[in-house]
Amino acid sequence: MTKQEFKKLFDQYFDAIRNYIYYRSGDADLATDLAQDVFLRLWEKQPDYHPKATVGLLYKMASDEFVSLYRRQKLELNYKNSLTFKIQEVSPEEELQYKELQQKYERALAGLSEKQRVVFLMNRMDGLKYHEIADRLNISVKAVEKRMKHALDDLKSKFNVK
Repeated sequence: MTKQEFKKLFDQYFDAIRNYIYYRSGDADLATDLAQDVFLRLWEKQPDYHPKATVGLLYKMASDEFVSLYRRQKLELNYKNSLTFKIQEVSPEEELQYKELQQKYERALAGLSEKQRVVFLMNRMDGLKYHEIADRLNISVKAVEKRMKHALDDLKSKFNVK
């Protein structure tokens, strides 16, 4: 795809793609951000330019981006909802230490790559086995093992665990 073809495609379809995402999300800012991401990914992929096929690809990519974002948000919400602990009779100092540790854990999780975080949370929070994660993400068990290993290594290094 040439620069001129991409510019023409962007000028002609950006508003339509943004509206498509907006209709699904109800959030104008989110729709604009995702539409920009879609066009950026299209530029990075540099597919052969066939007008009808490329427009179809844009809509498919927009849908995939929206669904992916929705799944990430749902996963994050489930994770946050699962963090409620009931601690009885704790000192203010212990409560402060707990909150600091929880914030450190959340920052460490946020620092993981999306792929690592998804595998880690699916295993630790949802209790899924590696083969179940592989089936759901449509990847190999070895890929799940590798992502989990890197996630655990990153978390251990951030918490100075040996």
